[in-house]
Amino acid sequence: MNAGEARRLVIEASHALSAAGQADMVWGHVAVRDPEGRGIWIKAPGWGWEELEETYEQRLQLVSYEAEVLQGTGAPHKECHIHLELLKATPDLICTVHTHAVSAIAFASLGHRLRPISHEGALFAGEDVPRFRSTGGLVSTPALGKALAAELGNAPAALMPRHGLVAAGTSVPAAVMHAVLLERACAVQLKAMAAGEIRVQSSRTEAMDKRAECWPDSQLEAGYRYLVRRSARTLPGR
Repeated sequence: MNAGEARRLVIEASHALSAAGQADMVWGHVAVRDPEGRGIWIKAPGWGWEELEETYEQRLQLVSYEAEVLQGTGAPHKECHIHLELLKATPDLICTVHTHAVSAIAFASLGHRLRPISHEGALFAGEDVPRFRSTGGLVSTPALGKALAAELGNAPAALMPRHGLVAAGTSVPAAVMHAVLLERACAVQLKAMAAGEIRVQSSRTEAMDKRAECWPDSQLEAGYRYLVRRSARTLPGR
């Protein structure tokens, strides 16, 4: 992968997340590790995901690990530290995602354990999703970014109560799909809880098996490619 490909992947992933319903006007962002080790590629502040196009290169930034804009214009996102610190903490990660997914925010406010009642819930192998509780405000400092990275650990995604979610992956499709699957798991459980007491769920063993069976890299890639195709059909001018 070169820098041009990294920029293209930021655009593609942004469109995929928009197609999945996780857009929040100009807020939320995807970051891809710069292949030359200079930092991250991320959209510039003030633009929506669906507004990114390869012909509008100025809408992307290369931000250093010291949070300085190396390419592009304007200041970096206030929350660039989410991506910088997650990628610094885990060298194998390629992509990180932060969204204000509505079902994730609503579910996190209830304080309930995320349970494996669906394929999506099995992403966490029968364990609860990590939750970053240090702040419900912006992750606007390296210290908060480091704390978030520590809370995420090796999990595919984490809830940020009073704020949103964060997801990560060793590929762009994995990071995007981890965000999508967490949102869907939260939405399914919210619907179940609205109807009554949850009585049926996977055992820890079944949830672990389902994670391996339902969410290998090939299936994450397949889901991601669907969202990319969907975005091509639905976004204006594409």
